[in-house]
Amino acid sequence: MKIEHLAMWVNDLEEMKNWYCHSFSMTSGEKYQNHAKGFSSYFLSFASGSRIELMKRSDVQESPQPRGMVSGLAHFAISVGSKEKVLMKTEEFREEGIKIIGEPRTTGDGYFESVIEDLEGNWIEITI
Repeated sequence: MKIEHLAMWVNDLEEMKNWYCHSFSMTSGEKYQNHAKGFSSYFLSFASGSRIELMKRSDVQESPQPRGMVSGLAHFAISVGSKEKVLMKTEEFREEGIKIIGEPRTTGDGYFESVIEDLEGNWIEITI
């Protein structure tokens, strides 16, 4: 078994699609729209085949708490392949003005990672 994809609600579908594609070298499928439900989405793919689905619907509510600190999905991790790439990617995000939640470090469970927020506050671990 494997996780086929993860999905997240977003406020600005086009901006988030563009950011993920640019930031993580993902490719986007065609935009899906269901006008009757006011729903639209994109599937974004990594070269490995893993996917993220970005979804937009006008009746989805925003939480008043930071996204990484509410019940449900706390974060997801994207492996960039090496410690050097974690450091490099973290600095790229810093230069772009992306919020760094956790500086690069080796965690107690042995991961080397940093943690960032995407444009809408979702927490992403950048790992080896």
